[in-house]
Amino acid sequence: MAVYALTGFSLVSLLSFGYLSWDWMKPGLVADVAMDPMEKSLPPTFTRPPHIIFILTDDQGYHDVGYHGSDIQTPTLDRLAAEGVKLENYYIQPICTPSRSQLITGRYQIHTGLQHSIIRPRQPNCLPLDQVTLPQKLQEAGYSTHMVGKWHLGFYKKECLPTRRGFDTFLGSLTGNVDYYTYDNCDGPGVCGYDLHEGEKVAWDQSGKYSTFLYAQRVSKILASHSPKEPIFIYVAFQAVHTPLQSPKEYIYRYRSMGNVARRKYAAMVTCMDEAVKNITWALKKYGYYDNSVIVFSTDNGGQTFSGGSNWPLRGRKGTYWEGGVRGIGFVHSPLIKRKRRTSWALVHITDWYPTLVRLARGNLSNVPGLDGYNVWPAISEGKESPRTEILHNIDPLYNHAKYGSLEDGFGIWNTAVQASIRVGEWKLLTGDPGYSDWIPPQTLTNFPGSWWNLERLTDGPRKSVWLFNITADPYERYDLSDQRPDVVRALLMRLVYYNRTAIPVRYPAENPRAHPDFNGGAWGPWASEDDVDEWEGGGEPLKNRNKKKKCKICKLRSFFRKLNTRLMSNRI
Repeated sequence: MAVYALTGFSLVSLLSFGYLSWDWMKPGLVADVAMDPMEKSLPPTFTRPPHIIFILTDDQGYHDVGYHGSDIQTPTLDRLAAEGVKLENYYIQPICTPSRSQLITGRYQIHTGLQHSIIRPRQPNCLPLDQVTLPQKLQEAGYSTHMVGKWHLGFYKKECLPTRRGFDTFLGSLTGNVDYYTYDNCDGPGVCGYDLHEGEKVAWDQSGKYSTFLYAQRVSKILASHSPKEPIFIYVAFQAVHTPLQSPKEYIYRYRSMGNVARRKYAAMVTCMDEAVKNITWALKKYGYYDNSVIVFSTDNGGQTFSGGSNWPLRGRKGTYWEGGVRGIGFVHSPLIKRKRRTSWALVHITDWYPTLVRLARGNLSNVPGLDGYNVWPAISEGKESPRTEILHNIDPLYNHAKYGSLEDGFGIWNTAVQASIRVGEWKLLTGDPGYSDWIPPQTLTNFPGSWWNLERLTDGPRKSVWLFNITADPYERYDLSDQRPDVVRALLMRLVYYNRTAIPVRYPAENPRAHPDFNGGAWGPWASEDDVDEWEGGGEPLKNRNKKKKCKICKLRSFFRKLNTRLMSNRI
């Protein structure tokens, strides 16, 4: 009853603020808000541009930080968050590449062509080269820019590499996941290669060093060699805590009482990462950066529950559009924050960091129109209202269509078989197949999954393709209101229709066998020739379709590699 009472109150609030009285198809309403978010507030009056450290963790679940009640020890993150501003209405994307692309460009996936899945190692694809990146804007503002960690935004040609997209230096991996010690990555049987790069060269000499330690040490080295009088931006994209589940033994020993082996290893990795953040913070203080610094901490997507992660009490997991997939851990720690030691419920999305950080750096945003992000620094630092009122979680036209969705179920304006999700005000709408939808408690029991987990299952019925939740009143998505409020469903569907009209074609080309590491000295790296680039990037037709027409040009090469892979697989077995 309490939930429904709050829901009723929220409906009144929504009506009173005019959400349901909007012309939901009028572009001007979106343009007024999204096209020029910088005008919402002036940049802060700092004595000099602050040093910016952006820390992104990989696959860390919403529950997997101490201040969210976790059984995992994260004393550094807990302290930094407590002394800064915790972001408890903060959203990311459900998988790796989309979150990273939106951070770097300030734009939704539908506006970069990356709305489907991730960029895979053998795909001739990368972050569109016409996008002006966050580090490029910071370079323009006089910053030294450095990246340490996981890129995962494509590398098929050199122009796609981090050092060509705004970073002065780079140490890290180009693909999605590698061994934490050997830096090997296999993209299928027999398709394996080394993936640790320094600048644009393969860093063979760093093999054997645990990546979390290696990356933290590199950050300290950068700070030691730079002058704190000159502004610096360091993007630290930890590989942790993505699979494979690997950690130094001394960290695993701390969690020896955990019955679930995956959770035990995962917890060790989180704590190890926490100590790496401690070392980075210590270096900021040691070398004179801290007093004029801004530390942003963010996860990239929800935790993977069958690999030890937990998003409890949220619904869903990594790869889904339920809250467990898209609500992230986030906080800002800085001596420059005006109102510290508090929790913010301001609506913030990962696209917001682009304009927010450029404004902090006193950079110029006039030549990057059409950003989907907002400057949220006043909301973070001063507790002002967030300029953001809605989030397009995504529209993915290529994802498997829901079996029972239809245009009729979408009031004739939207095919509900299409995977999509949007939040407007307090309301969240999902269509199509949002992904695995259970609530999964932390995997601390030896016999997980077991009866405890089964108690948290919910069946929506076999013919479901539309869900509506009041996220403010029901953050755990337990009460679907789509049948009770068809007017709200229709209004949010209209917003999806509007956004879909602004989308560019999906970039998801077929994999190419020439990307095989065996043809690059045993390492993953750029492989495409200029002729390839002309072939794949010309025209305006979606790349997924064009590749089907062009691939016959390399049919013989593909056939050769199929035979080669078969032989490699039999040898490995």
